[in-house]
Amino acid sequence: MTDLYVSMAVCGAAVLLSEALRRTARLLPGAYWVYLLEAASTFQLCCCTHELKLLGETLKLEVSVALTITYTMTMIHLLTFREATCNPSGALESVCRGRSSVKAAGILIGCQFAAGFAAQFFAVSVWSLGLSEVHMKHQRFGFRCFDPLGGTLIEAAAVELGCAFFVQAAAMHVHKLDEKLRAHFIAAAVTVAVYAGGSVSGAVFNPVLAFSVQFPCSGHSYPEYCFVYWLGPVLGVVSCVLLFEKIVPFLSGKSSIRPDEPAVQKQKKTQ
Repeated sequence: MTDLYVSMAVCGAAVLLSEALRRTARLLPGAYWVYLLEAASTFQLCCCTHELKLLGETLKLEVSVALTITYTMTMIHLLTFREATCNPSGALESVCRGRSSVKAAGILIGCQFAAGFAAQFFAVSVWSLGLSEVHMKHQRFGFRCFDPLGGTLIEAAAVELGCAFFVQAAAMHVHKLDEKLRAHFIAAAVTVAVYAGGSVSGAVFNPVLAFSVQFPCSGHSYPEYCFVYWLGPVLGVVSCVLLFEKIVPFLSGKSSIRPDEPAVQKQKKTQ
C-alpha cells in the first residue's frame, strides 16, 4: 500500500503544480493565458497518467481498485482543467466549428505536445528519487517501458477509434443532464472505455497523451504508434460528430443542432 500512497502523492503534487501554473495564467495579458492554461492542464494529465500507468503495470492492482483510481483522477482533471481540452482533437474540432482559427489551434496543439514532452522529464525526475519500491524497480530497468499493445495494430487502432467515439458521444450529449451530474457522467464514460479497451491498446484515445506515455515504449515504430494512437482517435471523433450532427438529423428529417449552440439559435431553427 505504501507504493500506492506514494503514487497518489506524486499525482497530487502534479495537480498542485499545474494549478499554480493555471492561476499564474490568469495574470497574463490577452489570449496568452489560454495557451498556458492548456499547457498546464495537459502537463497534469500526462504526469498523472505516467505515474498511474507505472503503478498499474508494476503492482497489478485489482480491477476494482484500478477503476476507482481512474474514475477519481478523471473527476479531478475535469474539475481543475477549466476550459482546457488537453486533446488535439478538441482543438481541431474548434476549427471545424468556426470557434478558433487554424493558427490559434496550431499554437494550442504545439503547447499540448510541449507539455506532454515536459511531463516525460517530470516523471523521470520523480522516479529518480526512488520514493517507492515501484520507482526503484523502474529505475533499475533504466525507466524503460515495453510494448503497450495487447493485440494487433488493426485491433488496437479499432479500440482507440471506438473509445474516442464513445467518449465524444458522451461529451456531445452531456448537456442534457443536470450540471451537477455532468462531470460524473464523463468520468464514468472514460472509466468504462478504459475498462473495455485497456488490455488491447491502453485505451488512451488522446494523441498528445499517447505521445507522452506510449510512444517512448519499445515494441513498435513511431509510424505504427501514430497509426494506432493518432489516426484511431481522430477518426473516432470525426465519425461521432458526423453521425450525430449530420447523418442522424438527415435520416430523422431534423435540422442539425450542435451541442454548443446557444438556446436562442436552436429555437430559431425550430420556428
